[in-house]
Formats: sequence, structure tokens, C-alpha cells
Amino acid sequence: MSLPEIVSREQWSAAREELRRKEEAVRRAREVLDSERRRLPMVEVDPEYVFEGGDGKATLLDLFEDRTQLVVHHFMFASEWETGCPCCAAFLDQVGHLAHLRARNTSFAAVSRAPFTRILPFKARMGWAVPWYSSAHSDFNHDFAATVESGGEPVERPGVSCFLRDHDRVFHTYSVYDDGLDVLGTTTALLDLTALGRHPAGSDRLRLHDEYDC
Repeated sequence: MSLPEIVSREQWSAAREELRRKEEAVRRAREVLDSERRRLPMVEVDPEYVFEGGDGKATLLDLFEDRTQLVVHHFMFASEWETGCPCCAAFLDQVGHLAHLRARNTSFAAVSRAPFTRILPFKARMGWAVPWYSSAHSDFNHDFAATVESGGEPVERPGVSCFLRDHDRVFHTYSVYDDGLDVLGTTTALLDLTALGRHPAGSDRLRLHDEYDC
């Protein structure tokens, strides 16, 4: 394991100040990027997707729960899997209380291809209260690139998609997949601040939170 160089407090302060200036430049660049993201054009969602959730059948419009915006977490959970993806589970662990989103007129829901009969016990095991729906009987995952074909077989991808509602019309405004989710995760963001980073020597892959020994 390679450790950082040991220096005096004065040397550390100088090095930290140099890095702070670079961080500030990245922050300003990110603000510009965020502004460009908000100016992305949007596309109307025409198909009438039908999901299955805790209250039975639901449309994409229903997932908004009468709010203006909707954030969908494309949770990797294929129809034949017994449990969901550990990396997606780690992401969902960090979503936190939905009141902060709902206060800003934004709803949140996880969507997976697994049947709801498999989602429900896994959700209970993880202790999550977030809305979670099955898209098993629709093309939602394929249409929004959360499930793609590889070698003739469906392959799951983690992602987040954002939607906007104008009365009964629904629009797709943004999606991000795979490593693009790293900047959204609190754990990875915090680990990136540490000396050993997000993959320190001896660390294991992500697991479901009830499978750790700590």
C-alpha cells in the first residue's frame, strides 16, 4: 500500500492551497456543465408504459405522484436474478429521505426488469421505503437504454433518467449511465477525498449492506 509523503504542516498547507485552486476551477467548470445540462432539449415520451408497484399497475405519469419532475433509478435487477445488483444497492442506500426531493416538486422511483414478486422481498430485506416498480411487462428498460442487447442477450446497465411533466404530457430530459453515476454517489464522493481513494488496498468489491462484517 502506497502512502502519501510525510511533510511539515507548512508544506501541507502550501500543497493544499495549490490543489484548492484546481478544485475551484473544476467547480466553476461543473457549474457551467450543470447549466448546459439544464438547457438540454427534451423529447416527449409517447408510449404508455405500465409498471407494477406496491399499489398495483401504474403508468409513467403515475410515478410523478402529481409532482412536476421525476428521477428514475434504473436499478439492475434482471428477471432471472434472485437479488438486485450490489452496486445499485449501494447507490440506493445513499438516496436518503425523499422529502428533500419532494419539497422541490420532484419524485423519485427505482425501476427494474425483475418481477415485483422478487423486488418486494429484496426491498424489505434492504429496509428501503423508496417507491420501486417492475417494468417486466413493458419496453421501458430497452427504450431508455437500461437494458441493451449484447450477443443477442439482454444486459442490464445502471443509470438515472430524469423526466418533466407538463399536465398529462411527459418529457425525457436527461439520462446518465455506468461510471457517470459515480459523481452522484455520496460514498464514492467521500472516498475520493481520502488519501487511499475509493479502492484502497485490501478493500473488497461492493456488497449488499447486510453482507459486510463491519
